Amino acid sequence: MTRCATWMLCLLLAACATTTGGPPAPGSTAFTLWTPGLKDNAVLDTRYAGNVRGNPNCIGENFSPALSWANVPSGTKSIVVLVHDQQGRNGLGAIHWVAYGIDPALGGFAENEIGTPTPKVVAGRNLLNTPAYFGPCPPPNTGLHYYVFTAIATDLERDALPAGLSMQEVLARLDGGHAKGAASAMLRYGR
Repeated sequence: MTRCATWMLCLLLAACATTTGGPPAPGSTAFTLWTPGLKDNAVLDTRYAGNVRGNPNCIGENFSPALSWANVPSGTKSIVVLVHDQQGRNGLGAIHWVAYGIDPALGGFAENEIGTPTPKVVAGRNLLNTPAYFGPCPPPNTGLHYYVFTAIATDLERDALPAGLSMQEVLARLDGGHAKGAASAMLRYGR
């Protein structure tokens, strides 16, 4: 899917493409996040795995999956996107992307658009303390890991949060009534 100028265009393109996972049903008003071209709970191929020099578990090309959202709650001023592997680091969890200050009207990101820093987001810190998405890097023989992509609608202005926050810091800033709703999609990867 190509980069979309407005969320309506994204919805139309998603409906016309071979999108197999998750766009909202006609008439639905639920805040929805999906990965165009991939079913929810799909197993990712190796190109989506992380690519970190010196880490033998990161054997991929660090392609980020496409993300789309629709039906953001009324009053939403910005979107937060978090990507988390709860099984990572032997159950301590691995944060793969923290981004916020996202214009809700974007409607999502094209495949591989977030594999490097993009001016469309305020970048937080992932597990590697880098500002971009990094793909799955589970060790061999640890089974399929579950990568949860969560979009949180907020009433915060796009420039309300400073760059470089961790997932925990972003969530703490949203506490107190700034979150208006959330939607998630899940993908899996293992070796």
